[in-house]
Amino acid sequence: MTRQIAAISREIKRQIGLFITRRGEVASVIVGDHKHIWIHDLSRERIGPGRLKGLRFVHTHLDGEPLSEEDLTDLVLLGLDLIVCIQVDENGIPGPISFANILPSNRDGKGWIINRVPDIGQLTTDFIDLIQSLEEELARGRISKKLTKEERALLVGVTTGPKWQEEESLDELEELAVSDNIEVIGREVQIIKKADPRFLIRKGKLMELILKCLQTDSTLLVFNNELTPTQVKSLTDFTEMKIIDRSQLILDIFSRRAVTREGKIQVELAQLKYLLPRLATKNTAMSRLTGGIGGRGPGETKLEINRRRVREKITRLNHELDNIKRQREDRRGLRNQRRLPVISIVGYTNAGKSTLLNALTKSHVGAKDRLFETLDPSSRRLRFPREREAIITDTVGFIRDLPESLMEAFAATLEELRDADLLIHVVDASSPRYEKQINTVQKVLEDLELNNIPTIMAFNKTDLISVVDVRMMTKKLEGVAISAINPSSLTGLTEMIEAHVWPGDFNKGS
Repeated sequence: MTRQIAAISREIKRQIGLFITRRGEVASVIVGDHKHIWIHDLSRERIGPGRLKGLRFVHTHLDGEPLSEEDLTDLVLLGLDLIVCIQVDENGIPGPISFANILPSNRDGKGWIINRVPDIGQLTTDFIDLIQSLEEELARGRISKKLTKEERALLVGVTTGPKWQEEESLDELEELAVSDNIEVIGREVQIIKKADPRFLIRKGKLMELILKCLQTDSTLLVFNNELTPTQVKSLTDFTEMKIIDRSQLILDIFSRRAVTREGKIQVELAQLKYLLPRLATKNTAMSRLTGGIGGRGPGETKLEINRRRVREKITRLNHELDNIKRQREDRRGLRNQRRLPVISIVGYTNAGKSTLLNALTKSHVGAKDRLFETLDPSSRRLRFPREREAIITDTVGFIRDLPESLMEAFAATLEELRDADLLIHVVDASSPRYEKQINTVQKVLEDLELNNIPTIMAFNKTDLISVVDVRMMTKKLEGVAISAINPSSLTGLTEMIEAHVWPGDFNKGS
């Protein structure tokens, strides 16, 4: 076969490549030009995430050159078993043969090894034995994954600023990943002068990241940056790895957590709006939503059909949301007739808003120590010692750089805040990023034109920091210290609520 493809390759003056299965069968044949060969989409041949492709690629070179950087890139990014180069002389006779395979771990700074023999007669490597031993080494880390059934991800931060700032931002991305049941195997920060419009980072760095994913049995690359539709397309064309960005990760968390019909509609609407400009890619990150929409179709017609279906669904969901909005306004009208004050709890995600609602009202709204545990707003009656009542509502948590599509989708829910007589801004006092989180929440409130509503800043989780820090914090930002898991610490907060909601009566009582 080597003699055959060498002779044909020289005759037509083009590189020829064969994909060969582990059984030794030729799966497909590719013809390139004199210097290059372009590999087609191999997604159907994928054996499983984090594993090698199960194919070796044997191809010819016509100018006496060994394996090129392009060949090694294909080896890594496509997860091939082996890439083989046959050098063809001017008479169409096969000469030296080079072949490379990835390594289970980086040695001497490289993630692959290249071997070379002078001719086919001296090629004695047992391919099956080589690939079996290689996969055994790569599989050693899979036992824990099979037990946990979690996806494994490498987090990537790309910045033009200082590294420490991006590392701090990656802390939050890791919290988001863990909240989505993803096991984080590592983090990488890439400092750049200017973002690549196609790949965001240079190809060489991307190849290093993909190789690390293969070596650690990772199934996912998560970028801390929001990828443009062009970058998503370029990245997914360039590699078989599943690649998502921070926005997609947040959308996926929301899709898992939404419980009510309204919440599910809002999340699906946000996902569709995010997906629409990215439909031309083969990206699988939105598979929970699309069920295949977004995969490569047979042509432009299929693409346009998919786009039209998404637009129609967006219109239908918007209509459903309008109906729900009218129903909510009716309920709000009835509540206003009863003249009960409305108190809304706002704050950064995982600041302890639901825990505070439970503590104040002795209810059992779901509350866990993870980001975006609560999506659907919950309202309860809050009774005060002076035999007075108010309605207190917990809202979805905020986060920096929340995807615009999510802000639009949840605008109807956040409109309820407009009727609030008082906002309780819950702050996670134990977070090293609490000041930035406060600024994020205040920016969202300004964007929603809610910054004129009276607000109490409640510093939660103060049991986790020193008394000195608590005093400095509350004095500097004029707040009240609480611990939502300790009801006795809430006395000061309830007194402040009463003073804001019933100022005249409270002063008389004093």
